[in-house]
Amino acid sequence: MVPIDLKEYEWKINVRQLTMDDFEDLIAMQERCFPGMTPWKPDQIESQIATFPEGQICVEIDGKLAASSSSLILDYRAEMSWHDWTKVADEGYIRNHNPKGDTLYGIEIMVDPEFRGLKLSRRIYDGRKELCRKKNLARIIIGGRIPGYGQHADKLTAREYVEAIVDKSLFDSVLTAQISNGFSLRGLIPDYFPSDTASRGYATFLEWLNLDYQKGAKRRFHNPVEPIRIAAVQYLMRPINSFDEMAQQCEFFIDVASDYKCDFVLFPELFTTQLLSCVPNSRPGQAARQLSEFTPQYLDFFTEMAVKYDVNVIGGSHFAVEQGELFNISYLFRRDGTLGKQYKLHITPSERKWWGVSPGNKVEVFDTDCGTIAILICYDIEFPELVRIAAQKGAQLIFVPFNTDTKHGYLRIRHCALARCVENHLYVAVSGCTGNLPFVENSDIHYAQSAIFTPADAEFSRDAVAAECNANIETMIIHDLDLEMLRRHKESGSVQNWNDRRRDLYKVVYQEDGEEKEV
Repeated sequence: MVPIDLKEYEWKINVRQLTMDDFEDLIAMQERCFPGMTPWKPDQIESQIATFPEGQICVEIDGKLAASSSSLILDYRAEMSWHDWTKVADEGYIRNHNPKGDTLYGIEIMVDPEFRGLKLSRRIYDGRKELCRKKNLARIIIGGRIPGYGQHADKLTAREYVEAIVDKSLFDSVLTAQISNGFSLRGLIPDYFPSDTASRGYATFLEWLNLDYQKGAKRRFHNPVEPIRIAAVQYLMRPINSFDEMAQQCEFFIDVASDYKCDFVLFPELFTTQLLSCVPNSRPGQAARQLSEFTPQYLDFFTEMAVKYDVNVIGGSHFAVEQGELFNISYLFRRDGTLGKQYKLHITPSERKWWGVSPGNKVEVFDTDCGTIAILICYDIEFPELVRIAAQKGAQLIFVPFNTDTKHGYLRIRHCALARCVENHLYVAVSGCTGNLPFVENSDIHYAQSAIFTPADAEFSRDAVAAECNANIETMIIHDLDLEMLRRHKESGSVQNWNDRRRDLYKVVYQEDGEEKEV
């Protein structure tokens, strides 16, 4: 069996500026999103793009227009005619766009019904917020539809309806999403869009404040560091009847991580061995190769989850057969739809004995939207040379999916992970399995205490443990990490292990792609 081409499983997601070539697709999407409403005219879109191209963005999935957003910059005045869309947005032509203004005004957001449920509105709102920070704007203001109101208008006033949305006793497809993306409801605007019968002409007046705004500054003078939010799963192994049963539990954790706006969620090593409980019994080596048959489903599922929930997923690890050899592989599922993989490099005696696993040959690092990361599977974290190589390549976050049967095994992972943080000035997150798999050889009992570790110094957690689970229960931890702290610590920490290495006495020399390299 040849290695699976991960490109076949990738989703091609592109967030870019809108162009006039998109017009026909844009109008078709608008008619699907807002049936009965007058669509944009070519000269309106042309004017928007010519006047403020950065404010007109879209999301493309596999070459198809999936979402779009239009906006302009205004100078905020309380007495402005926010109630009159035609005046605020210049009837859609935005010729009143003011590059020196302090407020980003959102005209419209659309998500094609075919692509709803993929949190594309979050991506667009995040894009607007970044534009706001980049241009040092004080706020974003939007007039939002309330398309669910028409179904309740005979019983509730518009005010009662939006109050029910805010307190979550009702759901509105637009307003609920806006509130969850950090917007505050400031008021109601009647007759905003008279043709919007679903909203009965009403619109909400919403505001998001830019906490990085500097009054009087022409631009943002510094790059405030946004924390990176990590979720590490402690996964309960239990007998299951199908792949879908496992997928349901995984989606639960990914959904929760997404609700907490995590950037990464980490699953344990070989948690997919629970699939052995729903296939015919066989010898361990044959059973491990049976797991490889689930690889296409596994790749399809986690790729969709990463995109749908807008979170980078380290999918634990999984057995895969390539050219007749069995490998233990950890896959990275980025939220932009692209994939990467890391082979386990050091095979434990039990893996060799029970399953016949072969080792990989390269330490990979992966670029993500939150920096450069590396993945080292379980036993690999116990070899300091590998983290030296990863750190030399720029990794600041090391993700360690592990699977240990006893506390002794777990403590080897824990203590070595803590040491790697000190040696290399980086963070390490570890995620393991708990629970039992009766009659599944070499994967029957599990011990774990998933955690996130830091260097040991004054600016970090007292005991160098940023967060940790209670041992041996199914749960998940979530914690924010600051990469800027790592940079400062590496330069001016109490000790500077990386800078103080005696490379005149020793160095790490390794082979990669036929070349000899050193750290």
